Amino acid sequence: MPTDWAQVFRTLASADLTIDALTGGPPDDTPDHAPDTNDGSGARSSGPPSLSMTPPSVLDLNAYLMYAIGKGARRRLSDRLTAHNLRLWHLTVLAMVADLGPQMKTVLAARLDMNASDLVKIVNDLVKSDHLACDRDPEDRRRVVVRLTPAGRSFLAHLSADITSTDDDILAPLSAEERVTLASLLRRVHRHLEPAPAGVAGPSTGR
Repeated sequence: MPTDWAQVFRTLASADLTIDALTGGPPDDTPDHAPDTNDGSGARSSGPPSLSMTPPSVLDLNAYLMYAIGKGARRRLSDRLTAHNLRLWHLTVLAMVADLGPQMKTVLAARLDMNASDLVKIVNDLVKSDHLACDRDPEDRRRVVVRLTPAGRSFLAHLSADITSTDDDILAPLSAEERVTLASLLRRVHRHLEPAPAGVAGPSTGR
């Protein structure tokens, strides 16, 4: 019988997948070693076999693998950011301002494909922590631009170094050479899938 992918993804949407589930390891909320039992015959039994949350047939589907691994990676990255009282959007906004320089909130929201009111909340959080500042544009005093503060730049460098350990954890099964190859391939797929910012025309298809 052919695989019903619609049903598979409906099931995945309601499941809380982890990297451990993909690798056959124990769920996060269970002990690493379940106690063995002895039925009196001298044979030791560890109870019923563990059940994998991953249907074998979807392991050949790259879209599924990226979804499941991405979900596990996001959880680990979010945990690391929570330790700094941050969320993923805080990191994204900080990185965008650091990479592209001072910019208006409307431009920043468009580039991140983010709701403007949500962007304002994130910027306000980062202003309160002295990581960002909002200043009048010297070329047009009617405009307010968001810029990275010296404290924010120092903090972002520290945070990036801390996050690197998350990469090491997720990519532990891969060699250094394999990690370089994987990163190159992921960036290529990301460029292919990343939508153009609102109001920005995409590349010509040559038609």
